[in-house]
Amino acid sequence: MEPVAVGLVGAGPWAEMAHAPMLARGPHTRLAGVWARRPEQAARLGAPVFERIEELFDACEAVAFCVPPAVQAELGVRAARAGKALLLEKPLAQTLDGARRLAGAVAEAGVASQLVLTLRYTRQARAFLARCGEIQPFGGHAANISGVLLGDHPFATPWRLEHGALLDVGPHMIDLLDAALGPVTAVRAHGDPLGWLGLLLEHEGGAVSEASLCMAAGGDAPPSALAVYGRTGNAVLLPAADDDPMVTVAAEFAQTVRNGGGHPLDAAHGLRLQQIIAEAESQLAP
Repeated sequence: MEPVAVGLVGAGPWAEMAHAPMLARGPHTRLAGVWARRPEQAARLGAPVFERIEELFDACEAVAFCVPPAVQAELGVRAARAGKALLLEKPLAQTLDGARRLAGAVAEAGVASQLVLTLRYTRQARAFLARCGEIQPFGGHAANISGVLLGDHPFATPWRLEHGALLDVGPHMIDLLDAALGPVTAVRAHGDPLGWLGLLLEHEGGAVSEASLCMAAGGDAPPSALAVYGRTGNAVLLPAADDDPMVTVAAEFAQTVRNGGGHPLDAAHGLRLQQIIAEAESQLAP
């Protein structure tokens, strides 16, 4: 298969650490160029730098986004209308309205889309979900605890400092619980997105799960974990440092582009996650 020429929008820490190396290493993709608000930072990514985003669109078949959610929602619409397949970060947008506009533009243009929900591309997560399908699951809990919002962490970016754990790590945990226990049908939220946040999720078929989210824990925070319990057993997911999801992301995105869509983690799925997040946010609003 001819490598897919992918343009990258954004040149921040995550673009430098993950997206640019993933797209450039091949063999499924080729980094065709970069557009960013700061061209001098984009130049560090080892690909042609374009002054205008339309020039980037002209140079690629697909566009990968590594920018804040509000920016992704705006520029993603432009890329979809330009006929480009989209590799999107989570969350889909900063607001539900933004997510609806982006998912709507993807559907209207008929372009392929795929979300970088990194945990879903790991070997461990896929084995975990396969195990969940065998145990008749009825309940589970997840925890994603870190100190990302403290000090000078490179991911303590303005949008994370404003919106906290629900918008950043919430999509990961909700998505995994949704995949393990069935589609989420209701959510109840309590706590503080900038401190400790709890979610109680109800799933299609009667299962119930809980998620604890925090990005402001000092000291050595415990690792993220997810456990699901069923009538015939249980399944536990722990992160593994040697499991690089980005190789799988690139391979599956190239296949998604060549097939014209069809990936389960598409913009429509991102919109459904955003609807759950928006409902939780409405319960936390002062």
